[in-house]
Amino acid sequence: MAYDEELAERVRELLADRPDLTERKMFGGIGFMLGGNMCCGVLGDELVARLGPDGDAALAEPHVRPFDFTGRPMSGFVLVGPGATGTDEDLDRWVAGCEAFASSLPPK
Repeated sequence: MAYDEELAERVRELLADRPDLTERKMFGGIGFMLGGNMCCGVLGDELVARLGPDGDAALAEPHVRPFDFTGRPMSGFVLVGPGATGTDEDLDRWVAGCEAFASSLPPK
């Protein structure tokens, strides 16, 4: 599955000041890694948000669903649809949550 290059570029810009940022192809899309830990990604036109324990609470928000890539939802991850990432402010809020969680993990 291809991924939305425009959404990926918007995420890239939000994380551009992080010296520990790397990118990796994963899930048929692209993943953004901080210190070797997955922060977030883009799959199709959706943001893959790694929020850790906050992921369950995020499911109550519009345009958010479980990240179920293998037939079993991945704990701590959600998919955020275009309706919740359309504005820069919305995307920044999601990416900031992902960045906060990834930054709380020890570097790999």
